[in-house]
Amino acid sequence: MIPPIVSVVANSGTGKTTLLEKLIAEMKRRDYKVAAIKHDAHRFDIDHEGKDSWRLTRAGADTMLIMSKEKLAMVKQHTNAEQPSLADSVSRYCRDVDIVLTEGFKKSTLPKIEVHRQNHSDKLLCRDVEHDPTLIAVAADGPLEIDVPVFDIDDARGLCDLIVERYLS
Repeated sequence: MIPPIVSVVANSGTGKTTLLEKLIAEMKRRDYKVAAIKHDAHRFDIDHEGKDSWRLTRAGADTMLIMSKEKLAMVKQHTNAEQPSLADSVSRYCRDVDIVLTEGFKKSTLPKIEVHRQNHSDKLLCRDVEHDPTLIAVAADGPLEIDVPVFDIDDARGLCDLIVERYLS
């Protein structure tokens, strides 16, 4: 079974990562197994020049794992220029969790929670910029008149209640 996926979306600098940290901590407090996936529209590298892992990848390893008794990290080279689909990645790497929370993927068809700060923008990505029917809630720092539930930006407990009710019950 592929676990449910909920994405936290917003413009850069709005607080997506901070909200995800709180959501993950609340889900863990409730004994759920959680995967987190961060979308990066830019090139990123978790290997650091000169480190053994970087050297092995640079030498041509298609897949390179770093393992210890506490954790595992993988660098997998894509053989084509396309980013793998989120569904395929979740199916391959996240089958052992109850829920996948993502940061980004704002153009996807995933259920979304939008983070909104009034001083950052007066428009919502999922309602004002375009109407995204997958929006399930907004985490905001002020009141909004909108057709989905609005939670305080710090209300991880309320947002978790919503996620559990809709996707884990």
